[in-house]
Amino acid sequence: MNITEVMTSNIETCNLKSSCGEVANMMKNLDVGVLPICEDNKLIGVITDRDLVIKGLANNFNANTQISEMITTDVITGTKHTSVEQAMEIMSQYQIRRLPIVDDGKLIGMVSLGDLAVSNASNKEAGKALQDISVPAEPTK
Repeated sequence: MNITEVMTSNIETCNLKSSCGEVANMMKNLDVGVLPICEDNKLIGVITDRDLVIKGLANNFNANTQISEMITTDVITGTKHTSVEQAMEIMSQYQIRRLPIVDDGKLIGMVSLGDLAVSNASNKEAGKALQDISVPAEPTK
């Protein structure tokens, strides 16, 4: 099964000038935990709810701070040719719960572990990917 059959293709995005407050409100209204950051339809990064807390609030940033200071730019992606099985392998290997799908650098969709779990052909594989992704972190000393 191809990833385009299970991905969400109508994705809301933000840009580098978006503020923490704007992004947090978008996440709340869309009920999502990650937003892709695009410039000229090209994926340049992502920001997660965790980024807003750990990189933002914990460093005394406020709602007006631009997200450019806290985004992840080395984003792992799939392509429209990625299979569901390959996507699960990628997500498991890199311990990520969401995989942006790009075509020539342009964002065309997003697939989440939940998307994979509800696809009939991949329930067992999605469970394995979730198990691999959910390895507990070791405490830092």
